[in-house]
Amino acid sequence: MENIKKISLKLGKSKYERKQITSSKMASDYIRGFYGNDMELFESCFILLLDQSNTTLGYAKISQGGICSTIVDIKIVCKYVVDSLAQGVIICHNHPSGNSTPSLNDKNLTEKLASSLKMLDTKLFDHIILTKDSFYSMQDNGEI
Repeated sequence: MENIKKISLKLGKSKYERKQITSSKMASDYIRGFYGNDMELFESCFILLLDQSNTTLGYAKISQGGICSTIVDIKIVCKYVVDSLAQGVIICHNHPSGNSTPSLNDKNLTEKLASSLKMLDTKLFDHIILTKDSFYSMQDNGEI
């Protein structure tokens, strides 16, 4: 239960108030606020946890890597899903290079995460790749 408090505190007492997410643009704008001036320095990965009405429950930083990759541990994502009782997840990471095209590793991660979350009766709604000036939605492009 302590972890749920940590998740809800990241929303309840910050500028990230609960919000219903209805599009990839809305999700990317919301998640972009989690990044500081480091968008072009190194890759980071966040998850956005959603309830049954696609309203945010919380978010978590899953990993921070180097200039061209970051490691996402599926078990950690699943832990946050179980702790928050999330019904849906949007995963997001940035590409410091400015190229928003998903790599083969990005596509493999999406497939593996969607499969793992399905076993928890949780849906992977989107995998968003952010750059300084744009975003790429794997859902919008038929890759989820």
